[in-house]
Amino acid sequence: MSKKSGFLSSSLGKKVVMGLTGLFLISFLVVHCFLNSFIFFNDGGLMFNTGAHFMATNWLIRAMEVVLMLGLILHIVQALVLTLENKKARPIGYAQVNGAANSTWYSRSMGLLGTLLLIFLIIHLAHFWVKSRFTGLPGEDANGHENLYAVMQETFKHMWVVVVYSLAMISLAYHLMHGFQSAFQTLGLNHKKYTPIIKSVGMWFSIIVPIIFAAMPIAMHFGIIK
Repeated sequence: MSKKSGFLSSSLGKKVVMGLTGLFLISFLVVHCFLNSFIFFNDGGLMFNTGAHFMATNWLIRAMEVVLMLGLILHIVQALVLTLENKKARPIGYAQVNGAANSTWYSRSMGLLGTLLLIFLIIHLAHFWVKSRFTGLPGEDANGHENLYAVMQETFKHMWVVVVYSLAMISLAYHLMHGFQSAFQTLGLNHKKYTPIIKSVGMWFSIIVPIIFAAMPIAMHFGIIK
């Protein structure tokens, strides 16, 4: 076995892969949030559909979709493997556990939060990605672009969908609060000068991005955006 393959199969190697794929997925969240925020122009979805059209027709973006999917799958698999390895290493629980003494509840619940996000992701892909890439969208907007905005309006008419999306964004916020900083720490990017900045940026990112995502279905459902 080569040193490279041996490292990647080690616990530390798996954590490094988790960190790298996590940062990659965070970069995707930035792009996705930026594009979706076009609905706040409140122009009947014209700006949003223009952005969606660019994302759907640009060859580089389409290629990155494959990379994104592979990165997501790898992130999920590595998380599952690490969780199982940790449980196997401690088959018998401690007589007394006081996890709150040195860690936050969400850092100890990354598996649960990740599972909830995976369920949400499946629902989200069924609502939008499958329709935009495979089954087709209903009609076109005034600019002649496929009207993904109309699909959003139809989807977020249902209160249960809005509730699911909002709860999922709470899970995302807590997942990011630990994952953002943990990714940098795992990759060894620690420095007494920059680590506090990373923690601060990570905290604000973990709050602002999920709020923007949650505001979209809420605003559309209550007619704030039309």
